[in-house]
Amino acid sequence: MAHLVAPSLLSADFLHLSSDIEWLNGSDADWYHLDVMDGVFVPNISFGMPVIKAIHEQAAKPLDVHLMIIRPERYLQDFKEAGAAIVSVHYEACIHLHRTLENIRSLNMKTGVVLNPHTGVQLLEDVITDVDLVLIMSVNPGFGGQQFIENTYEKVARLKDLIISKHANAMIEVDGGVDLQNAPLLLNAGADILVAGHSIFSAMNPAATITALKNID
Repeated sequence: MAHLVAPSLLSADFLHLSSDIEWLNGSDADWYHLDVMDGVFVPNISFGMPVIKAIHEQAAKPLDVHLMIIRPERYLQDFKEAGAAIVSVHYEACIHLHRTLENIRSLNMKTGVVLNPHTGVQLLEDVITDVDLVLIMSVNPGFGGQQFIENTYEKVARLKDLIISKHANAMIEVDGGVDLQNAPLLLNAGADILVAGHSIFSAMNPAATITALKNID
């Protein structure tokens, strides 16, 4: 299967969000990546249900919602109603991760689990067959525009080995500092989904940048 590109709306122009969604609808992007931050799990606050609902009303592509919040299990139904198609929760934020993943699936959303840069992929051995995707953070979560962590390539490769060894079907998503320079190396290591924010929205031609990311062999 060809890899997917999910532009991160955290880097969009919030004053003209409708305009950004409009051109993204016509672009080669596959998903919209939405970072939800609570100011507790990460040192920043982004947006919540009303904004996600508004995006969903206009978006022509699935909403890939990344929850950087504590106790995310409290809000799964709310995110479903807001229009989320994929919900990813942090390994570090879930005391009962398996139960939370089951709850996401019961709401007919795709299930994802996220690993911070310091969290090893081996910790997913017992749940890797229960998730649709694993999101590897290639920066420390909480802010856009950070520098890519070089260890990510090796981490993606280790995760790919785990998925294969467990006969799992999980896709590998990478978020943080992804651009046209490191994207080929990430795909070569085993990534399936590229989340890109700053490199797309700061480009002279954002839609062409998405196309270029999609066309990497």
